[in-house]
Amino acid sequence: MGIALPVLFALFAALSNALATVLQRRAALTVPQSDGFRFGLVLDLLRQPLWIGGILAVIAAGVGQAAALSLGALALVQPLFVLELPFALLIASLVGRSRLPGALWLAVAGVVVGLGVVLVAASPTGNRTHVPFDRWVLALVACAAAMAATAAVGLRRPPGRMRAGCLGAATAVGYALTAALMKSAVRVLDEDGIVGFLTVWQTYAFALSGICALLLLEHAMQGGPLVASQPALTLGDAGVSVALGVLLYEEHLRAQWWLVPQLLGLGLIAAGVFALARRGAEPGEPAAP
Repeated sequence: MGIALPVLFALFAALSNALATVLQRRAALTVPQSDGFRFGLVLDLLRQPLWIGGILAVIAAGVGQAAALSLGALALVQPLFVLELPFALLIASLVGRSRLPGALWLAVAGVVVGLGVVLVAASPTGNRTHVPFDRWVLALVACAAAMAATAAVGLRRPPGRMRAGCLGAATAVGYALTAALMKSAVRVLDEDGIVGFLTVWQTYAFALSGICALLLLEHAMQGGPLVASQPALTLGDAGVSVALGVLLYEEHLRAQWWLVPQLLGLGLIAAGVFALARRGAEPGEPAAP
C-alpha cells in the first residue's frame, strides 16, 4: 500500500481540523466562561453559527481521517496532524485580516521541514488489523487516566496559558485514542460492512472517546489562547498516537543511525511549535498571560 493517498487524506483532515479549531475558538469566546467542566457549554455554543461551521469542519476531518487510517499506519497518519498548528495560525490570520510576522513564517517552515524529516527517517511500517483485547484494556485505562489527570489540573487553574495547555493535552490523548479505535472500527467496516461496523465495541468506544475529546477541546478553546492549547493538542496527539501505533498495532519505526535525523527533525518541530506559541497570537486577540 502506497503512502500518497493516506498522506493526502491526512492533510485534508488536518486542514479541516485547523479550520474547526479557529471557528470553535472564536465561538467559545462569545459564551459565558465557567470555572469548572460544564456540559451546558455545548448548548450555548449550538446557538453560534461559527460553532456549527466548526462542527461541520470536524465531520469533514473525521471522514478524511478515517480514510487515511484505513489506508496507512497510525504512526504515519497521526503525526501529520502536527500541521494543524501552522494551518490554524494561517487560517486565523486570514480570518482576522492580518499578516503573520516573518519569524512566524520561519517557525511554520521549521515545523513542516521537521515533520518531513521525521517521517522520511522513521518510515513507519506495519498495519496490524487485529488487536488483542488485553492490549485494548491497558490502552483504554492508561489514556482515560491521563485525560482525567491533565483535565483536572487544567480546570483548577484560572483562564490562561496553563489552563488551555493542560486541557489541550487532555484533548490530545482523547484524539489519539479516538484515532486508534477508529482505525480498528474502519477495518471492520471494510471487512464486514455496515452491520459488522455497528456491532463491534470499538465503534461505540471511538464515538464516546471522540465526544469526550470534543468537550475537552471546547473548554480548552475557552480556557486560554489558541497558541497555548494548539501546541499541546497537536504535539500530544502525534506523540500518543505513535505510541499507540507501536503498542497496539505493532507498527515499526526505523532505528539505529536513522534515529539521528529523527531527533533533528523532532528538534525542528519543537523549535517551530514553541516559537509559534511564544510569538504567535490569534489575530484580534490579546497575548496570553
